[in-house]
Amino acid sequence: MPKSVTILIADDHALVRRGVKVLLEGEDHFKVVAEARNGEEAIEMAHTNHPDVAVLDIRMPGMSGIEACRQIISSGEGCKVIMLTAYAEDELLFAAIQAGAAGYVLKLVGGAELIHAVEHVSNGEGFIDSSMIGSVFAEVNKATGAQHAAHFSMLTSREMQILTLVSKGQTNRQIGSVLYLAEGTIRNYVSSVLTKLMVANRAEAAAFAVKHSIDQLVATS
Repeated sequence: MPKSVTILIADDHALVRRGVKVLLEGEDHFKVVAEARNGEEAIEMAHTNHPDVAVLDIRMPGMSGIEACRQIISSGEGCKVIMLTAYAEDELLFAAIQAGAAGYVLKLVGGAELIHAVEHVSNGEGFIDSSMIGSVFAEVNKATGAQHAAHFSMLTSREMQILTLVSKGQTNRQIGSVLYLAEGTIRNYVSSVLTKLMVANRAEAAAFAVKHSIDQLVATS
């Protein structure tokens, strides 16, 4: 038998609350224990009824669902939050994630997604509407790229070029030939790169460059 899950619903539209309640209570192990019309009521109901999961509309008059989510999560009572929204807006998705939401579901996609979301979230997992997953991966890749770029922030564009070629195993002479610079000039650049990266030799510099995806950074710069 699936474990019993208690649920709080918060939406400023009574018809939406009723529809969500009917949908969720169609599952034998789901029970809606409280309803709220706005963010302030949602926080109060969460504190009073101790639901396992709160399903909050992201846009409500007064306090937003995102702020209510933040306060419910910060209370430390263990309630998991799913944000419900009518629109696939990247900014709202990431604001909800930052507020601590464990799930994010579009109202227009049908009931199955919300039921799956409650199941996943009540089991300690995350759930994001399938139509928004691409946006999440894009943001994660963007953040990862920014982290990698920070490791090379002290290098000039020329030093980045040279480090890229060092990471491919090219000698100073070969690098000079590619960049039309004297071998001694390349040697000076390499020495500067080693100093800035605080590594002992070319091998360590090459390993550092590969680890932090220098090829991707140079290709997109």
